[in-house]
Amino acid sequence: MSLLVVGLSHRSAPVSVLERASLPTDARIKLLQDTLAAEPATEAAVLATCNRIELYADVDKFHAGVAELSTLLAQHSGVGLEELTPYLYVHYEDRAVHHLFSVACGLDSMVVGEGQILGQIKDALALGQELHTAGRLINDLFQQALRVGKRAHSETGIDRAGQSLVTFGLEQLAVGVPVEEWAADKRALVIGAGSMSSLAATTLARLGVRELVVANRTMERAERLAAALSESGTVEARAVSMSDVPAELALADVAVSCTGATGLVLTAEAVAAALAEHVVPGASSAADLRAPEGSVVARLAALAARDGRVAELPGGADDLAGLPGVDRVGGPGAPAQGDSGSAGAAPAGGGAAGAVADSAGVNVAQGAEDALPGGAAGAECPVGLDDSLTQHGAWATGGSRLPRKARTGALTAPGNGPARLALLDLAMPRDIDAAAHRLAGVRLVDIESLAEASADAPMAADVDQVRSIVSDEVAAFGAAQRAAHITPTVIALRTMAADVVAGEMARLEGRLTGLDEKQRAEITQTVRRVVDKLLHAPTVRVKQLAGEPGGAGYADALRTLFDLDPEAVASVSRADLNDADVKNRGRV
Repeated sequence: MSLLVVGLSHRSAPVSVLERASLPTDARIKLLQDTLAAEPATEAAVLATCNRIELYADVDKFHAGVAELSTLLAQHSGVGLEELTPYLYVHYEDRAVHHLFSVACGLDSMVVGEGQILGQIKDALALGQELHTAGRLINDLFQQALRVGKRAHSETGIDRAGQSLVTFGLEQLAVGVPVEEWAADKRALVIGAGSMSSLAATTLARLGVRELVVANRTMERAERLAAALSESGTVEARAVSMSDVPAELALADVAVSCTGATGLVLTAEAVAAALAEHVVPGASSAADLRAPEGSVVARLAALAARDGRVAELPGGADDLAGLPGVDRVGGPGAPAQGDSGSAGAAPAGGGAAGAVADSAGVNVAQGAEDALPGGAAGAECPVGLDDSLTQHGAWATGGSRLPRKARTGALTAPGNGPARLALLDLAMPRDIDAAAHRLAGVRLVDIESLAEASADAPMAADVDQVRSIVSDEVAAFGAAQRAAHITPTVIALRTMAADVVAGEMARLEGRLTGLDEKQRAEITQTVRRVVDKLLHAPTVRVKQLAGEPGGAGYADALRTLFDLDPEAVASVSRADLNDADVKNRGRV
């Protein structure tokens, strides 16, 4: 039997294909069950993360195994085999071992050196053990992969080369600002309470967010995570249900989503609705942006409302009474807007009115200041603007700036000005509608954008050292597996020898009936020692030779030379496999 892996990852397939091929838990279970039901495979495990889907199996035929595993992946992922095949990679025997060990060390991750893949490998093994699809080979392989990954992180500086996908995503949201500075004093919403969401919540708390809200379908899990974060003393955390997400999103500065949902958790419409209700701490209310009631600005706005140019403000068009020549302002026949400057106070008043009218979409006629009595230089303003022109001008200028004011540490949404809401989508398939990135005030980072950004991420010098560790561990694992492969044959040989000793002692007792117990025991021990000494050197040597490349043939030679019953060897293998399953089941 030989190890085979068939899979696809961010290195071999576009994110759009990975997203469609993602496997929820129930699909993984069915895939494992169907893999064992297929003829070429005797044990299997599925490693499915946000950027890879891999099926590991112990098969007896390479080509048949590749065909069967590829077909099963296509069936359970929902992506047609013809479409999926160009993106699949295949690794066999030592190359398959090398691949998994590299994955465990973070060398094949989207963010080189990230350590969360170890938890995902552990989960894959636990699922295989729970379903009894992980036999001796899969158990040994995944257990060793976990040890190799831990060794790489403890003996090298691979952690300096990379970070968690969460941290990398947050750095992309921070767009050049130190992530600690960017996250400080923000309100954060984490959707989901699984391993990735928990990591996101912990990371945000460590970075110093002011408030953290956890939303999850299972309220109990959300409450446990929020309680753990609050007890750490780093952040004020609370749990909410999924029905509260729209309201919490309107309060949040940053939201991270990673759930197991098969559909969108946040649509573009939901994000837009949250933005419309978005609360900006310290910002002035909408009422503060209105012109003082009864002022010329308010009256001009009322005129525009009457003509259907903007929504009517409190006070209505009746406030226009008493403005001579008002029919010349913003009317259907009004000329195009132009300079309204002339000497004296009237031009200043006209400029203030023009600024606000223009910001509201109102066309103010050139020379509109003539509509006001006393518009000439030095004339008295009849509507009481003499002492308040500066006030109105400041209001108009401030009013045009406030809506564009960004909070401290705000992002820049490409093409959309400052971002009021930062979204990080770590789910596969995606949780957040990709169309949300086109909304003004939103910056969205998802798996696809992370894959593009990671292509330019620098690799640490320690990567070469990790690769050396992986190569050494692959050689050691191969030698151990080849030696283990001959063990059932050696056990079967020793069992046969013990049976021969037992048979000969029974025959001797029939001939020498006068032997007492002490004599019988001494003769039995002597015969056993002779047999053990004769078998010791060849069995030790054959194990050593079997550990070398090409050593698998020694097991066949041993079976042939001693005429061992193939079923006896197979029964030892089955017992050994079951023992390994029992011993390893609780070790992940």
